[in-house]
Amino acid sequence: MVRTITVDVAVIGAGSAGLGARRTAEKHGAHAVLIEDGPYGTTCARVGCMPSKLLIAAADAAHHMREAEQFGVYGEPTIDAAAVFDRVRRERDRFVGFVVEATEAIDDDKRIRGRARFVGPTALMVDDHTRVEARAVVIATGSSPWIPPPLRPVADQLLDNASVFELNAIPPRLAVVGTGVIGMELGQALARLGAKTTFFSIDDRVGPSTDPEIKATIRRDMGQELDIRLHTSVTEAEAVEGGIRLTWSDSSAKGGQASEVFTHVLSATGRRPNLNLDLAAAGVDVASGKVPAFDPLTMQIGESGIFLAGDVTNDRPLLHEASDEGRIAGHNAARYARLGADSARRHARRTPLAVVFTDPQIAIVGQSWAELAEQDVEVGEVSYENQGRARVMGRNRGRVRIYGDRKSGLLLGAELFGPAVEHTAHLLAWAIQSRLTVADAVRMPFYHPVVEEGIRTALRDLAAKLKMADPIELKCIDCGPGS
Repeated sequence: MVRTITVDVAVIGAGSAGLGARRTAEKHGAHAVLIEDGPYGTTCARVGCMPSKLLIAAADAAHHMREAEQFGVYGEPTIDAAAVFDRVRRERDRFVGFVVEATEAIDDDKRIRGRARFVGPTALMVDDHTRVEARAVVIATGSSPWIPPPLRPVADQLLDNASVFELNAIPPRLAVVGTGVIGMELGQALARLGAKTTFFSIDDRVGPSTDPEIKATIRRDMGQELDIRLHTSVTEAEAVEGGIRLTWSDSSAKGGQASEVFTHVLSATGRRPNLNLDLAAAGVDVASGKVPAFDPLTMQIGESGIFLAGDVTNDRPLLHEASDEGRIAGHNAARYARLGADSARRHARRTPLAVVFTDPQIAIVGQSWAELAEQDVEVGEVSYENQGRARVMGRNRGRVRIYGDRKSGLLLGAELFGPAVEHTAHLLAWAIQSRLTVADAVRMPFYHPVVEEGIRTALRDLAAKLKMADPIELKCIDCGPGS
């Protein structure tokens, strides 16, 4: 028997975006219901940010022991893989538990278990048991790993960003297909824990950077540690005794092709939005697998009562962005439920900030090089090869490039590759969001010796190229004319 319920806002998906959307909708007076067909617990906690950083922490510990001989300290780490993965899962489950506990604390009548599909403009059917008549809908269904056609014959044997954390041993011979964020973070970590690892990239990108100088530095420095095959396409995968045989083509392979057997293959070829929701029944015109056009400041699809939030947008797949989008979508869905069309409000978005936890780390802040290609900008830069604190720590690799507007002197963006750029990227993001000029940023306090001095060097370089007055000259606060 099918039951029917009527609500103001239906939220599909109980991840970071969905939980934020439901909470915000209720805060603005809406009667909201949360629909989820999988286990509770966010992508970040269960298969993303937290378990990957736990694995990276173990790998960094091993790497630092091996690198300690440069300081006159000697020793080779002993890797207990079972203990490594036990800690990863134990701590991951702790993080997941907090989310599950908070989700299950929501009243039972405000949560529905099952898969939702549209049966009208804002009407949903959940499995075959509940029809939800909503005035507005927030889609926060996240994304899933995408497997390219050549790997599909061995799909059941592949590692991905979920199954990799269920290992109990380090893969003896690992192939990582894809050199984006997931591939590089997990692949480098497993390599540092002892896996003989080969990376395959279909182009020349290692990580998300777009600046040609930063990309070249990443390729050079990461290539000194890792076996990275650029401009290489995996064309075939076959299950064989001992693992998976991959065949690939590149300019260096004899006859254009080469093959090798790997005990494990990590597929890291991107993720696709979860949009199998019968959106056509809602009157949304969308090509298969494509995200419907939406306003990133309102999260609304056209003028409809449907809003998107989180990784399903395929726009900014990061936890803090998903949380913001959930709040925006929840607020506007509540307004739409109460006021109807033309009620959505535009919300300011934070300065973009993305960090990749490789070593050295990679970050993009504000507008990337690719986004600024047509604008009138100047570039300030620094190499970390001779940066004081980086050399002290034996981590003197990388480069930073900071972009400023030639007319206004405002900071616009930066691409970073180097030690601890997770921290320096934050400083630049705050400066950009505060609309500081390059001179304003240089005048901020910098302690010595710290890696933050690296971005000060780049800012000084940028200020000089912009022909600004000496930005390090101290300001006299009580000087009159001619003093």
